[in-house]
Amino acid sequence: MIGSLYTRVVLTFLVSVIGGTIIAFFAATWIFQDELNENLQITLLDFGQDIVRIYETLPLREAEMFISEMKQLNSYHIRIYTATDQFQSYGEFSGHHPFPVTTEQVKKVLDGGRAQVNGIDTIFLGLPIETEMGSRAMFVEPITPSSTSSLIKFVVTFLVYSLLAGSLLILISAMFLVRPIKKLTKATRRIAGGDFNVKLNIKQKGELGTLARSFEEMMRDLQQLEQMRREFVTNVSHEVQSPLTSISGYAIALKQVDLPDHERNCFLDIIITETARMSKISDSLLKLSLLESQTSQMRLTTLSLDEQIRRVIVAIQPQWSARNIQFELDLQPAKITADHELLNQVWTNILGNSIKFSKEGGRINVRIKQDIKNVTVCISDWGIGILPEDQKRIFDRFFKADRSHSQKYEGSGMGLAIVKQIVSLHQGDIRVESEYGRGTTFIVILPITTPAV
Repeated sequence: MIGSLYTRVVLTFLVSVIGGTIIAFFAATWIFQDELNENLQITLLDFGQDIVRIYETLPLREAEMFISEMKQLNSYHIRIYTATDQFQSYGEFSGHHPFPVTTEQVKKVLDGGRAQVNGIDTIFLGLPIETEMGSRAMFVEPITPSSTSSLIKFVVTFLVYSLLAGSLLILISAMFLVRPIKKLTKATRRIAGGDFNVKLNIKQKGELGTLARSFEEMMRDLQQLEQMRREFVTNVSHEVQSPLTSISGYAIALKQVDLPDHERNCFLDIIITETARMSKISDSLLKLSLLESQTSQMRLTTLSLDEQIRRVIVAIQPQWSARNIQFELDLQPAKITADHELLNQVWTNILGNSIKFSKEGGRINVRIKQDIKNVTVCISDWGIGILPEDQKRIFDRFFKADRSHSQKYEGSGMGLAIVKQIVSLHQGDIRVESEYGRGTTFIVILPITTPAV
């Protein structure tokens, strides 16, 4: 029970407030004790000196009669000692016990001295009196509690009720404070169990509200990651299952003894092709994993972007010349700081897709534009285009936009996912503009200077 946040919040508050209150109480009492008693000391001294003057002015009997009838005896108690053990008192305490007077104090006053006691609960004054019958010692003590004592009792009573009211309020407020955290705890357990359909309904502002909103964003991200994971497993299984099925089937066929040589060679070629396809899928997955984890450190150099694109076009000449595709180049000279090998793969993948999905004898346009901060590369073709609903997922791994021609156009669906990750590592952006049946344009925006990763 003590381990719960609610209990700990309440106990921490109570301990802090009670401890601070006690310390503050004693500190204030110690600091202001003399100041609180000062007025009563002055009043007590004035009253005692008045009694002394009465004895000095009137005969002893008249003075005693006068004092016994004084109205001030409702507030003061007077003891007049003729010897150390003989005294006459005036006034009644009404249940209050008088302050004990010691023999030493009586002797001191009889000898003409003064005795005074100042405490939190007691103020006591002793003065000498000269009468015609000799010296006497008078001790005056307030009957009503001192201002200090009354104030202390008031403060203590006030603090007790304040603590009780404050404790009740903190119990209620802590309940509202802890409730969102309990909701977050329950939501965390449900998410850990694989349930992402959790609604917090926390409308508070401040730090708790920010925490709740951040938690909801994290929950949505986890839900998307879980969906991506499931799709990834499904896609990998599908992509790998197809070549494995082909390899298995043709390997079984090769076991036939009377198989003609030309069919045997044909089956072996298919097995080799499917094996290469699996190897390519595995290599693409590994490369994308390294790029996403950024364990592959970029080797930044200053390169001529227009010259790099020209070299890539020349390198893939067998692909576009076999289909009679023409290139239109508008390459403004541009130098950027980037990883040469990674960017080389970007242009190879994008241009390879443009060639693959262009019509026989088609045309591909490549343009470079540069401003103060960025370089923009636009690669346009007039091929089959991409459906609007597919354009949002074109950079997802294993996604193939042209599903109706998936057998006609070979590929694992990993190329554009790798391109997207490489561009992101360079702090750039890539987007696609396409109209189905009329062509596609890939727009790559790269900063002139890429921050080191």
